[in-house]
Amino acid sequence: MPCPDGNAGSAGASPRKEPITVTRITDAALEVVATEGYDALTIRRVAAVLDTGPSSLYAHIVNKDDIDDLLVGRLSAEIVLPEPDPAEWRGQLLDVFSQIRDQYLKYPGVSRAALAMVPTNLEALRVREGLFAIALAGGIEPRTAAWALDAISLYVSAYALEQSLVLQRREHPDQEWVVSREELMRRYTADSFPQTRRYAAELTSGTGPDRFAFTLALILDNLCPSA
Repeated sequence: MPCPDGNAGSAGASPRKEPITVTRITDAALEVVATEGYDALTIRRVAAVLDTGPSSLYAHIVNKDDIDDLLVGRLSAEIVLPEPDPAEWRGQLLDVFSQIRDQYLKYPGVSRAALAMVPTNLEALRVREGLFAIALAGGIEPRTAAWALDAISLYVSAYALEQSLVLQRREHPDQEWVVSREELMRRYTADSFPQTRRYAAELTSGTGPDRFAFTLALILDNLCPSA
């Protein structure tokens, strides 16, 4: 009787699954946010993308907050930090925060992961260090720099979140609440609101990026180097 082929026993075996890693968890989380939005992001949903059970993820994360930290870290890794220049510090801060805004806008709602969270990911800490170094190079007093950067970070996160909410509602006509500029003008020019009517054009002027740059400049231009 011929001996069985040594490979025969493994012919019908299932292919070995790729091990779960922090990198794969982060990739899967970004995929969920990119395709379904941040509201869909749960440990169970990430596990499903990885074709595993939630328990497999707990060897690498403790809870959903850990996934948020990983997401912020991954997006922070894309940020290019300049060498601090005392003569160009305002422009450098505007550029870095614009990069952060653009990263958030790629993934609808992901900026919520950065709100009310103290970053611990090394990449997020790298960006925070870089922003602080730029402000200090500009002669800004340390506490003023820290508080101003925190305020701008909150604004950037809120701006990106608002943009994602507007986009989300425009994609679902049955939940439409965003009106056109023409409709806003019609409402703003009602006789009941004289100041709004008088300045309707100003109230509805500017694009999102225009207002973003204006707000950051409003903060940065009022930061005075210490004597």
